[in-house]
Amino acid sequence: MNEVEVGEIVESIAGRDKGNLYIVAKIVNTKYVEVVDGKSKKVNNKKRKNTKHIKKTGVVAEELSRWLKEGKRVRNEDIKLVIKDYEDYKEA
Repeated sequence: MNEVEVGEIVESIAGRDKGNLYIVAKIVNTKYVEVVDGKSKKVNNKKRKNTKHIKKTGVVAEELSRWLKEGKRVRNEDIKLVIKDYEDYKEA
């Protein structure tokens, strides 16, 4: 799989959460990333996913990406808003 970026929106393609959208919060190593969705997987309780089990959307939330890289506080509401905006854009 091509490299994912911090702040990128990804879709789960395997597991119980198949079809769910997440934002990459941290790149653990070449095989794993930590993702959040603001609802079930919050900023303080990230989900570890194998990079083989996610699909890139190619959309990076620039502001969130910068906040995550700089270690600034990111709220779950911010995560949910970005994912909802992406879903609305995708439907249109």
